[in-house]
Formats: sequence, structure tokens, C-alpha cells
Amino acid sequence: MRTDSSPGTLPAREHLPATDAGTPVLDVVVPVYNEEKDLRPCVRRLHEHLTRTFPYAFRITIADNASTDTTPLVAARLEAEVPEVTVFRLEQKGRGRALRAVWSASEAPILAYMDVDLSTDLNALLPLVAPLISGHSDLAIGSRLARASRVVRGPKREFISRTYNLILRGSLQARFSDAQCGFKAIRRDVAQVLLPLVEDTGWFFDTEMLVLAERAGLRIHEVPVDWVDDPDSTVHIVKTATDDLRGVWRVGRALATGSLPLDRLARPFGDDPRDRDLADVPTGLARQLVGFCVVGVLSTVFYLLLYSAARQFAGPQPANALALLVSAMANTAANRRLTFGVRGRGGAVRHQAQGLVVFGIGLALTSGSLAALGAAGGDPAHSTELAVLIAANLAATVLRFLLLRAWVFPDRNEARPPSPRAGAHPSSAHPSSAHPSSAHPSSAHRSPDAHTPLVPQPHVPLPHRPVPYQQQAYGRPYEQPCPTTPFRAGEAVGGSRRNAPDATLCPQPVHPHDTDPEDAR
Repeated sequence: MRTDSSPGTLPAREHLPATDAGTPVLDVVVPVYNEEKDLRPCVRRLHEHLTRTFPYAFRITIADNASTDTTPLVAARLEAEVPEVTVFRLEQKGRGRALRAVWSASEAPILAYMDVDLSTDLNALLPLVAPLISGHSDLAIGSRLARASRVVRGPKREFISRTYNLILRGSLQARFSDAQCGFKAIRRDVAQVLLPLVEDTGWFFDTEMLVLAERAGLRIHEVPVDWVDDPDSTVHIVKTATDDLRGVWRVGRALATGSLPLDRLARPFGDDPRDRDLADVPTGLARQLVGFCVVGVLSTVFYLLLYSAARQFAGPQPANALALLVSAMANTAANRRLTFGVRGRGGAVRHQAQGLVVFGIGLALTSGSLAALGAAGGDPAHSTELAVLIAANLAATVLRFLLLRAWVFPDRNEARPPSPRAGAHPSSAHPSSAHPSSAHPSSAHRSPDAHTPLVPQPHVPLPHRPVPYQQQAYGRPYEQPCPTTPFRAGEAVGGSRRNAPDATLCPQPVHPHDTDPEDAR
């Protein structure tokens, strides 16, 4: 599926209404494991800071994942003393599992988390969530590697952190600067669709979530932070690094094979793309031209090398046919993935067959040029042959792009349901828009005159877009979701993705074998 012009399944981002009534706007999760000493001062300090500085209603959720000390008792006392504090209890360890459990069950439109040691200065919390509240960004992360950040930590941790981020940039082409800082936030509508794609339940959870979000084209906002290392950290660096490298390999392989349905994470352009429709303008043309030119240059070099090698043992016509056939198949595969954004193996054989037809046209042009050169010059020099072939390929390239765009990889937008317009019932625009909350608030009030200003409408809370049933993630279909249930101290929930593959979390009974005694985190 093409993603350059796809409107996606996520609604357009909107500014959250400034109101104190109803559901808390922000839910800050503090995942803990055996933190009986640090938990109370951390939550008290965080609560005081939010009460003093945060202009919206908020909640602090303690995610206790399998603590064996008195952490559950401390959490229960905090819940009883502070109205904005609630507790989740999980019988399985892993920070990623805890975050998935709480975020999947939370109804707050903005979801965040921070480490219990509060290594990150809390003054960065409001700048972290502000772009999400305003509708500017989808995710936000604190960065210890930004130029404006101030960080106090030892050379060992500094080396490991920078090396890990270099690995991410080199292997997964990540552009965010700091994947491991325990200070992140996400919009709930994004989390509902993104979390089912994230498989890791430990420390790699953050990285996997960010990589998938970035590859899907979601906007990630980075905030420079002041950060002081916790010398009493219980993180096992070697085991964590090994698990992270395994995660990098797994995610890289999934991205390379196209097994991740990232298309349904796409956002529409701007605050409301229906107000920016332009008639008779091809979408994504500039990006496709750039991608086609890059692929074309590489394919031409590859073709010339193949032709020169084949020319050593064959005549010009067989050498040209062989080189053009191999390079054409490579060109079709590269344009399919890089230029036109088609992922997965669906339709690959048909695309190659159509690409061979385009190859036949190119073969006719280049072979005809060689035949004309032979008739005119008798026995031309090798350099002359190459010059003629380059000119013929330039002419064939233009035709190839037009055929690939219009025939092999046509724009499927025409087949999609139209955006809701004035006078149209919301349910007629898209099957998923039958529910009133699924339609954009301004679409029903659009003026038929494109130059007439839109009628201002009041802000509404983020619409809830459930994950479509039977969507594929890592080759497995989602099941019918179950209702979200809040949990209190002492209750258990299974956060494993295999137990609850939906965007919402299903409460599962916890058995003794669910614990992981080898997980030292």
C-alpha cells in the first residue's frame, strides 16, 4: 500500500479543550519494581509539581510490576492519601509490559511515563506534553543528547548511551537522538494503534515504539532535559544491551520484509486535510520523482557494469538484453519499495510482470539504437556504444516513470471513500465514521464555496479510533477487543502482547509460571 498520499486511519490532531471537568488530560505512569524507598518521595514530589504547574487535570499511576518487597503497601497508602494517585499491580516483570498495560487501559488523551528515580528535571514535563496537547506532535521524548541538555553521568554510561544511539542510526536509520531516556509521552489515539505492533516487554519497548512511529511518519517532538544519573540504578547493563541488540535485529528484519502494517498509523496532512484539497494535482509527485531519479541513477550504473561484463563473452545485442533484464528487475523492486512506497509481498509477482513489459519497451528503444548505430558505423567503438545506450536509456527512463506511476503502481486514492463534505451524512463518507466521534468536527460545517471561511467550531476531546478488527501485525490477526477495566492495588493484569493483541488490554488471570525469575530488571 502506498503511504505518501494516504490519509491514514488516525484522525487529524486537535488541541485538547481547556477544561477541568471529566477525564484527566494527562496520565503519568511511574513503573516500579522493588522501589519501597524511592516510591513515596518520588510520587509526592511529582504530585506537588503537577499541582503547582500543570494547568489541566492529571493522574499519577503507579505500575507495580511484580515487586517482592513492601512496594505494593507503599503504593496502596499513596493511593489512599492522594486522590490523583492510582495503582496497577502486575505479576510479570518488564517496563514495557507495565507501560502497555496502563496505557492500553487509560482513558486520558495524553499518556506519559517517567522513571521513579526522577533523574530528569520535572521542569521539562510541561514542555514534553505541550506539543501533544496542542495537536502539534504524536509522541514526545526527553533527550539527554540534545545540545541544550545538561547531563551528569559517568563515562561508562555516556559511552554506552551514545554507542547504542549510533547503532540505531546505522541499522534502523533512526533520526531521534535519545531512545532510552525514561521520560516520554504519547497521544492516546496513537497509542491505541501503535502499541499492538510493539512486541518487546522490557527495556527495548521504548526504542521499538519510536522506530515504528518514525517509520510510519508520525511526528516525534524532542525536549532537551537536565538529567542526573542515579548511582543506585538496578539496571543490568550487559543483559539489557544484549536484549536491545536482539530487538534491533528483530525490528530491522520486520521492517525489511514489510511485515508491519505501518500504513494505518499514517496521519492526514495538516490540521484538517479536507480544507486543503486541491483539484487536478498529482499527490506525492515531487517525492516520487526524487526517489525514481536516485533509483534510476543506481540502476543505470548497475546496467552499464553488467553490459560491460557481458560484452566480454557475447555480442552487443545479447549483452544488452541480459544487462537490461537483470537491471530492470532490480529497478522494479527498488521503485516498488522506495519510490512508490509499496510494502509487503502482496502483488510483487504482478508488479514484476508489468515491469517486464516496461522492460520490453526499454529493450526496444536501446536495441533499436544499437541497430541504428551498427548500420551507420559498421564496427563502432565501445565508448560510442555506451554513449548511444546512455542517450537511449534517458529517453526510456521518462517513459518508464510514466508507465510505473500510471500503470504498474497507480495511485489508489480514487478508490478510497471521499472525505466528508457539506451536506453529506457522516456515515456516507467512510464505514468507520458511522459513530459521531469518528467524523472530524469541522467537516460537517464546511462551506460549499471553497473560498468561504469555515465556521469556527468548539474544540472537542480526541476521538477514539479503535483498531480495525482482523488487521495484521507481524502476520497475526487481531481479535475482538474486550472492554477496558481499571485495576487497583493487589489486582493483576497480563500485559503480554500474545495474551492481549488488541489495542486495549484484556485482564488475564495470573499463574505462577507467568513470572520470569531470570529477569533481573
